[in-house]
Order: sequence, then C-alpha cells, then structure tokens
Amino acid sequence: MIQISHVTKKFGQNISLDNVSCEFRKNESIALMGANGAGKTTLIRSILGYYHPDAGEVLINGLNPVKKRVDVLSHISFVPQLPPPIKLSIDELIQYVCVSAEVDKELVKHYANEMKLDINANLNKSFFKLSGGMKQKLLIAISLAKKSDIIIYDEPTANLDPKARDDFYRLLKQNEQEKVLLFVTHRLEEVQELVNRQIYMDMGKIVSDERF
Repeated sequence: MIQISHVTKKFGQNISLDNVSCEFRKNESIALMGANGAGKTTLIRSILGYYHPDAGEVLINGLNPVKKRVDVLSHISFVPQLPPPIKLSIDELIQYVCVSAEVDKELVKHYANEMKLDINANLNKSFFKLSGGMKQKLLIAISLAKKSDIIIYDEPTANLDPKARDDFYRLLKQNEQEKVLLFVTHRLEEVQELVNRQIYMDMGKIVSDERF
C-alpha cells in the first residue's frame, strides 16, 4: 500500500532522507522510531505529499502523493503530534470533515464518546481553545471515523492521560484489520502490544527493520 523506493530528501546541505526504501502493507502495525533529526518526520511528510523527494519515488496505492494528493489523502488519516491551530468551532470542524472526507458525523461522536469526550456539550467551543487532551481525543475520533486504509499517528498519546491512552489503544485493536497503522513514537512500551513491526531510523537511514 505504501512503497518507498530509494528516496532521498535534502534541505540545503542537510540530507534528511538518504536513499530510503521500504514497504508498508495491509495488516501491518509499525512503530517508527529514532532520535530527533533521524528523518521520521520527513518520511511521513513525503508519504503525505508535503515534500517532493529529490530522488526516488513514493507511491500510495500506486499513486504519487504529490501529483495525486487529493486521491491519496482520501485513503489516509493523520494525527500530528501538535494539533493544528484550527479556529473553527467543534461543530464547524466536524461539519467540514463530514463534507470534505465523507465521514459519518454520528461515527465521529461515537468514537469521541468512547474517548470520554462529550461532543454535544462542547459543540460551540473553538477547537483552538480546547485543552491539548480534548484536541487529541477529537482528532483521534475523526481519524477512526474516516475508515481510512492508512492511519498515521505522530506521538498520538502525548496529551492523553493514562485512562484516555487505554481507551485509544482499545479502539485501535478493534479497528486494525485490513489497514496500515503507522506510529511515530518514543514510547515503544505503549504500542508494543499493537505493533508487529519495528523500524528504527538514524541520520536519514533505516538502520533496523524487524517483523514479529
């Protein structure tokens, strides 16, 4: 589903990705690890079509994520480490997602409720003014409701309390079939029961790739 072939990405003289090749397939749950600056974020942004590789090729379900970005993103849910500064109310944000990505509003509310986030009591609140934990819960609910083939989480539990983390992992276990789940994480112990593959990056290269 995701093919990364000999991808190099430079920023000035800095090589962020150095001839990286790997594939992510259905029913794989991957922990992507490495120190800051290892190339993890650049790899994710290349998958999302934010970055155009200087060399090599990225294909998502056979499509180039830069040239066919709308089509590619229709298959991907992405929850960033830092929630974006969205100025919409929760109601407006959900309406936008439902129209633009054909997501069921009631399903968003269902997953939010499972994450112990009361949508109805907060509909008119600005997303921007929510607590970090509430933002994360809503973005996770949207990512699950979208029913994507590929779900990418960048440090998804950074703003969640232990109970919310348990809820998150429970929901993922219920929704992991026929998907690629990709976790960018420094907390391997938290996702260890969910993942069946661990990739470690350093200095723009994949230095280990273990399936189990």
